[in-house]
Amino acid sequence: MPMSQDFQDRLNRMLPQIVNLYGTPFHIYDEKGIQETGKRLIKAFNGVRGFREYFAVKANPNLILLAMLKKMGFGFDCSSIPELKMARILGAKPKDIMFTSNNTSLAEFEEAAKNGGCILNLDDVTMTRNVPRMPKLICFRYNPGPRRTGNSIIGNPVEAKYGVTPEQIVYAYRIAKVAGAKKFGLHTMVASNELNYQYMIETIRMLISVTELVQKKLGIRFEFWNMGGGIGIPYRPEQQAVPIELLAKEIKKLLDKFQKKHGYAPKLFMECGRYLTGAHGVLVTTVINRMSKYQKYVGVDACMSSLMRPALYDAYHHITVLGQTDSQDEEFEVVDVVGSLCENNDKFAKKRKLRKTKKGNILIIHDTGAHGYAMCFTYNGRLRPQELLLRADNSVELIRRAETFDDYLSTQVYAQN
Repeated sequence: MPMSQDFQDRLNRMLPQIVNLYGTPFHIYDEKGIQETGKRLIKAFNGVRGFREYFAVKANPNLILLAMLKKMGFGFDCSSIPELKMARILGAKPKDIMFTSNNTSLAEFEEAAKNGGCILNLDDVTMTRNVPRMPKLICFRYNPGPRRTGNSIIGNPVEAKYGVTPEQIVYAYRIAKVAGAKKFGLHTMVASNELNYQYMIETIRMLISVTELVQKKLGIRFEFWNMGGGIGIPYRPEQQAVPIELLAKEIKKLLDKFQKKHGYAPKLFMECGRYLTGAHGVLVTTVINRMSKYQKYVGVDACMSSLMRPALYDAYHHITVLGQTDSQDEEFEVVDVVGSLCENNDKFAKKRKLRKTKKGNILIIHDTGAHGYAMCFTYNGRLRPQELLLRADNSVELIRRAETFDDYLSTQVYAQN
């Protein structure tokens, strides 16, 4: 969705000076917006026993932002060795880390077990044989297959590489129990960027059904359910945000009902990434060319190497031109907004109706606070951009410098004659 009016007002006033000081392109995040969204999430789920958010580090792996989220009481959902190490750099304890990996290597299991371990979430039945030592608390990721539908990002659950099938789920917990596990969790993640809150309610109902099946077969209780992330943000102006308070209220009803029926209820975890940071970041870039071929192109100094989502998912990101208003007198045009990569899908927008631009105009590409910088790459030698943070007091801080040519060569082994 378009950035919040507060973020827009505060940033636009300062943006000419920020661009003059730092140059473009850069991602910039709104500390105030992230904190407000985090507080809203905590308040909404305040009545849900044991609720905790484990921020999906893959969404935005910047230590400054992760430290901010940790200070709010959130844990970390990690899926790789670097993500585990970052969480521990910030002082995360075993209970603060959920390690959710797929096609997990021995090295990853060994890293996950260090420093007292973490909450280990296994993605496949065979992984029980690969864990060097079965922890007392173990979790499995559940994939319902044809029993649920996914969406364009994760895809059809039957075709997804994630999770244990309904036919395998009882067996998975049985062999984990035999291997020494004493406590159990249940995890799922069926869709990503989902705006229909009823889909999340159905996910809780699904977890209840699986829990009751495993309890009946094996006589075990579950310490927690992790409903995953997947709560979306409205990237398009006409879309509506997820009513998080209503979602929490409906989930609490289901947990209370489970408590009444079984005499206990698992704690509730989730692993939102996009919901917390996605709407609170933008990519700022400068128009460097205007081109006319079979159609009109606006060329900017950022490439899809700085924001991959439009090329990867054909994702929509709202774009505004700094200094232009909503006046009906301003001229519009239909253009593709493109970068400089030798790839035809290096486009931030296709056939987009925008205010007419000229060289030197600043474009603001909205909703890049999650899966923006995190997906950056260096194809064509296009180096990764800098990251800035707009603090709540309206100061601006560099939280990651732009890559340099020396960075680009730093891992190469070359002896010049």
